[in-house]
Amino acid sequence: MPSAYSLLALAALPAVVVSAPFSNSPLSKRASSNQIFSPPSSSPTSASANYVGANNATLPKTSVVSGKSFDRIVQIWLENTDAAVASTTPAFQKLAAQGLTLSSYYAVTHPSEPNYIASVAGDFFGLSDDAFYHVPENITTVFDLLDDGGKAAKPISYACYQENMPYDGYTGFNYTSKNYITPGAKDYAYYQRKHNPCAIMDYVSGDKTRALRNRNFNDFAADVNAGVLPQWVFITPNMVNDGHDTGPAFFSNWTDYFLTPLLTNKNFNDDKTLVLLTFDENDSYNDPNQIMTIALGGALPKNLVSKADDTYLTHYSAISTVEANWELKNLGRGDVNKTMSNVFPWVAQTVGYTNVQVAEEDRPMTNLTGLFAGPFSSTRYQPFTAPTDQNAKGAGGQGVLLKPSLNKSYTLASAPAPVNLTANHQTNPYSSDPGFDNSKLSVSSQTSTSSSKSGAASFTKPSALSAISATALLAIGASLLL
Repeated sequence: MPSAYSLLALAALPAVVVSAPFSNSPLSKRASSNQIFSPPSSSPTSASANYVGANNATLPKTSVVSGKSFDRIVQIWLENTDAAVASTTPAFQKLAAQGLTLSSYYAVTHPSEPNYIASVAGDFFGLSDDAFYHVPENITTVFDLLDDGGKAAKPISYACYQENMPYDGYTGFNYTSKNYITPGAKDYAYYQRKHNPCAIMDYVSGDKTRALRNRNFNDFAADVNAGVLPQWVFITPNMVNDGHDTGPAFFSNWTDYFLTPLLTNKNFNDDKTLVLLTFDENDSYNDPNQIMTIALGGALPKNLVSKADDTYLTHYSAISTVEANWELKNLGRGDVNKTMSNVFPWVAQTVGYTNVQVAEEDRPMTNLTGLFAGPFSSTRYQPFTAPTDQNAKGAGGQGVLLKPSLNKSYTLASAPAPVNLTANHQTNPYSSDPGFDNSKLSVSSQTSTSSSKSGAASFTKPSALSAISATALLAIGASLLL
């Protein structure tokens, strides 16, 4: 839980709040910038000259694939805040009255980037930092599941919308642009790749057509106005609006500016739209990784509005819920971990899926970091492997999606023991830029060819690596099965 000082400081936040330090709290380390929220445009559906990235036309209109509970899901992620702190902000107090508070929703690790990866890949692959990484093309993610279409074999449209990203399909580590919050101050790195799941996945970034699904906020305004918002949407505000470099006062003001009017816009929120407002992780690393999460939108049953639900949920639940809603295949990772992938309860009831009741004392310790082996760990490195249980049935009632390019026999059982790349003065093979150039892509001339670097990177069975202790090997299961 946050300190008493945090709660006292936030309890009396006015309706319009000013970003300021929260002393004696972990928030003080990032909320001392004294930046005051300034709307980037007149409304979330108006283009902004404060963004370098211009609109790259609108997405093509596609047929809606009906879901069992909703036809569109929109996830909006904010940053690094304890649930008890976020719940006291004016925006969240107001929105809680309009939606369902998911009071036992948890992130899966620390810091930020592994949670963003886990939200679409069902695993964070041993990652414990926010550096440059990329997931190879033949490692399945939710984007593969959506394109596959599951039982109905009807592809479901998707897009990530990233504030202050310079152009569609951008794969750079960050982007610095004019400081619109404090005119005259030095340029600011508003955009960060670590918060963009579309950019990190080679399946998206390495294909010219799919890369156009990695879009900026001027694209978002145009897509909403044109009524072509996809059916799966991931929205990331910039580094000040999400609270990362500022704090609860700032993201509360941004949420009120951005989300409040959109909830009354039928092009964004109709009676089959589910909106999930959540965080990547909590702020107090020593506490359980509980995050404030509210389900909103027209698809939420009216009898759940202004209530709370205590079902144990994690970022993996957002994947399993999508699988259940559209009867999709699964990834064979965290999305089929029965403890950590409960389906949103009203969706589970609609589709006839049985969740697992997880008592508070039985909930996994998801505040742990730096302990797990995997392809993104430089101290416990182990290559990507195929799913262990390739016959697993997920919440959608379908089997595991396995790509033809995947070596299905190369599972955890045949993988070498983890090695310490850092101690061996070696570089993590997935930390180098794969070199996709999407700078000249246009929605109006979409093709299905790959980006300038022919094909997206995929993993192959590596040569034997030097072994380390058996104790380290035992840690592998945690990152692969979480």
